[in-house]
Amino acid sequence: MGAVNEVMPIRLALFQPDIAPNTATILRLCACLGIEAHIIEPAGFPVSDRAFRRAGMDYLERVALVRHVSWGAFEAWRDRARLRLIVLSTRAALSYVEYAFRPEDVLLFGRESAGVPEAVHAAADARLKIPMRPGLRSLNVAVAAAMVLGEALRQRGGFPMQDVAGESHYEQET
Repeated sequence: MGAVNEVMPIRLALFQPDIAPNTATILRLCACLGIEAHIIEPAGFPVSDRAFRRAGMDYLERVALVRHVSWGAFEAWRDRARLRLIVLSTRAALSYVEYAFRPEDVLLFGRESAGVPEAVHAAADARLKIPMRPGLRSLNVAVAAAMVLGEALRQRGGFPMQDVAGESHYEQET
């Protein structure tokens, strides 16, 4: 799988994703921005190279992808790595633009159909929302991931840059 952004190691995780094309879009986002992606299974579709390619994921070999067989396996990994869990939820009170992201953050997005269960909320170090107009339920998970990851990268100075020769590198924090 592909290389990750070494300047800003924020990670993105999907909790039991339901829809393969949304997952493929998010994996492409991670590949393009050099962000490590995590899938917490079981998913609502086969988590395989073939399924992702069928969903239009032509950047699969360029993404750093880690699969966790369960929530418990993910939590064990996160505990060993000493990472903070940042859950995105329509039920949260704090806006993502008011939050100070740190390199040890894992941005967790829930299932398209049901979000995340209470146990996941309880494990969160922070719960964030994307402010929206009243009466609207939620954004598409891939759109939400792009918005929040974009803000985290902006804050951390972690967007990939290209020099005039077309070589990619990353902004350095000041």
